[in-house]
Amino acid sequence: MPALFTSRTAPPDTSPQAVDAEVDIQARRIDLGDGFAEAFVVTGYPAEVGHGWLEPLLTYPGRLDVSLHIDPVPPNVAADKLRRQMARLEASSRTGAEKGKLEDFEAEVAAEDARDMASSLARGEGKLFRVGLYITVHAADEQALEEEVGHVHALTSSMLLDARPATYRQLHGWTSCLPLGVDLLGQRRSMDTAALAASYPFASPDLAVETSPTAVLYGLNAGSSGVVVWDRWALDSYNTVILARSGAGKSYFCKLDLLRSMYAGVSAAIIDPEDEYSRLADSVGGTVIRLGAPGVHLNPLDLALDQAAKRDALSRRALFLHTLLGLMLGGALGARQRAALDKALITTYRAAGITADERTWTRPAPLLADLVTTLQGEDDDHAQDLAVQLAPYTTGSYAELFNAPTSRRPVGHLVSWSLRDLPDELKAVGTLLALDSVWRTVADSTPDHPRMVLVDEGWLLMSEPEGAKFLFRLAKAARKRWVGLTVATQDAADVLGSDLGKAVVANAATQVLMRQAPQAIEQITAAFGLSEGEQQHLLTANPGDALLCSGDRRVAFQVVASDTEHQLVTTNPAELTPDSEHTTDDSLDLSVGDEEDDLL
Repeated sequence: MPALFTSRTAPPDTSPQAVDAEVDIQARRIDLGDGFAEAFVVTGYPAEVGHGWLEPLLTYPGRLDVSLHIDPVPPNVAADKLRRQMARLEASSRTGAEKGKLEDFEAEVAAEDARDMASSLARGEGKLFRVGLYITVHAADEQALEEEVGHVHALTSSMLLDARPATYRQLHGWTSCLPLGVDLLGQRRSMDTAALAASYPFASPDLAVETSPTAVLYGLNAGSSGVVVWDRWALDSYNTVILARSGAGKSYFCKLDLLRSMYAGVSAAIIDPEDEYSRLADSVGGTVIRLGAPGVHLNPLDLALDQAAKRDALSRRALFLHTLLGLMLGGALGARQRAALDKALITTYRAAGITADERTWTRPAPLLADLVTTLQGEDDDHAQDLAVQLAPYTTGSYAELFNAPTSRRPVGHLVSWSLRDLPDELKAVGTLLALDSVWRTVADSTPDHPRMVLVDEGWLLMSEPEGAKFLFRLAKAARKRWVGLTVATQDAADVLGSDLGKAVVANAATQVLMRQAPQAIEQITAAFGLSEGEQQHLLTANPGDALLCSGDRRVAFQVVASDTEHQLVTTNPAELTPDSEHTTDDSLDLSVGDEEDDLL
């Protein structure tokens, strides 16, 4: 069955007058009642084409119908045809050489293309198709039609296309451009799979990026009817920075990017300060750890939190506890306090049967209360002081998070650390625990697929010294570990105003700018080298409008989502009805682990 691709750059007139009008057929044009039209057949094509090479025709500002008819050629017929074509070209070349004629370079190029096509067909890498490309130009009157035809001729000539009028066959040409799937002109040209695939506008011509299995649809090109497909994993740095004011749609875009990346086999960890990603994580079978919620416990002494570490897990956990307890107690520990703590940690782990022997690391880990008990049993005054200061975290008002074994392991293809339920006094502690788990998973494992670390509301982490250090360290080391860091923030001034924030932005090859506040636009302009038009676009952008920057490449796009995606990523309270949340029909099967190879 023939395939048909039809594009209309302007909607046709469907009024009753237009439907009932008579059709007057002339040699070079056709009167449709509501206007005039002239059909053309494309008979000549450029020798080489790039992705989306038909985009100029599809984005023509006037009313223009572009129809692409495709018929596959059976492999045996294609192979026989290519053999005859190569034999004919070779015979013509030899005859010309014997007669002393100059070389025919066009024939040589055609012979080389035929050989390449035959080789690809023999190896099963491509197929041969018969393709017909037709164009119908519409206008209100004959004079306007003549002007439009001149414009279209100039456009096709610039594209190295040879468009000839369908003289005395205007009705056939007009009908062939309708979405009926019929080709009454029958003017076909042979194309291989690569050339045919490049005809479809599945990539933005503004971005010279090869499509790949990890490419993600970002949205619709604001300057054309094409789409923006971007592959962050094909760049020098996998990191992405998203800067936008509140309400511009940055979290919406982050969730779409995350969801579509997971279809490509990317696993992810999320630092979610506002619990915005839980519905998405639940729908795709991810792990959600709501720190601070009732019944949720996280044992900082648990060696399983370092599940990716294959060596020195005990000593690494002890070193981290020095940093964690320093944060919990309001500052770095002194030398004597560190010595007392280190001794108590070794004693506490030994009492639980855990030693430097790797075989003991799977035993149940002691709790923070066990460490305090050990400190209380020491004669050292520094140990006693540490025990007193840690009492609120074991028997006091902060004990809920630490008074039981870890309730849920941070494992899976998607782990979301929700920090919204944490009280302000425990925000820094919970954030450090989450960041430590993410970093150790990223740093200690051997990557076999791309991984993403998404930090929403990055300015909250930048305000914490440990959070800022984590972002800086991960931004620098992410590429070596096949990790892409995504930082989204609404406080662009604070991020660009600090050295660590500038380093995070500088190490991101993909930068997405959405609507900006007038107070921050000058700083954004200086940091990204925006033009006057780009500044105005960001100041007046609607929710979902964005500007993608990567080096000297810029493209404006509009974020788009399907109905199912929208239900998973929206945070609009009016749309979050009980019927729209956690429904079986909207759930997406993205579970990995033993079934990781089944990812789409």
